[in-house]
Amino acid sequence: MRDIPYRWRLSSMLLSASGILLIGVGIYFLVLRPPLLPEDIRYMSLTPAELQSIGPRLTSWLTQVFRVMGGYVAATGVLALTLASTSFRDRHVVAAAGAGVAGALSIGLMAAVNFMIHSDFKWVLLGMALVWAASVAMFVRESATSARAAVEPGARP
Repeated sequence: MRDIPYRWRLSSMLLSASGILLIGVGIYFLVLRPPLLPEDIRYMSLTPAELQSIGPRLTSWLTQVFRVMGGYVAATGVLALTLASTSFRDRHVVAAAGAGVAGALSIGLMAAVNFMIHSDFKWVLLGMALVWAASVAMFVRESATSARAAVEPGARP
């Protein structure tokens, strides 16, 4: 239990929003995403004959891959929400470091790869990565402001 009640700052709200967005993406991969999108076929440069030949086996395998991926993406979102409402909100520096690394490895990498493959979803994913990055940047800014306020009498945190 906390001795001092911490309010929700913009950094924690942004990280929470990132978590909610990731949970949504995870649900999309778990429930809604078809095994092959038109962009997948374009990227693989499959002819209709090749697609007909490998399509059923590829579809079966990709269904399982996207279930696993959806679970991991949703789990990352749940962990981001948990972090945002606990250690991140309580201003623990290690929480910000963890959020930065986790964001780079999860949604940051996903956005980068989607740009490399020219995905139709690259801008959406970049936007999600920027929300995550903004949460960490705001944490740093808020921490600097709080530290300055603690040193300067009369300054507002």
